[in-house]
Amino acid sequence: MSSKLDTVFAALADPTRRSILTMLLEDDMAVTDVAEPFEMSLAAISKHLGVLTSAGLITQEKRGRVKWCKLEPNALKEASVWMQGFGMMEGLDLDAFERFLDAELSVDED
Repeated sequence: MSSKLDTVFAALADPTRRSILTMLLEDDMAVTDVAEPFEMSLAAISKHLGVLTSAGLITQEKRGRVKWCKLEPNALKEASVWMQGFGMMEGLDLDAFERFLDAELSVDED
């Protein structure tokens, strides 16, 4: 796996960063607007934004006095292609697996 892909998955591992990406799906946002729904300092949000920027998932630019965040539309392409490789595998039937476990466990009890 490439180090760029590692960086993307590391950035996506945090729920706050995933929430930020979801917010940016709607439109570009000022950093202060990104920070508003979270109960953490602006400095903490800035660190999250830095991780997302380093991973190439967002870009930040200054417009006047305000710093804006923008989602990079193709940033998840490599990760998506990598994950699609697993789509060729047959899905796991969890109901059948549960029945199997129940049957095995009841045999052990007898």
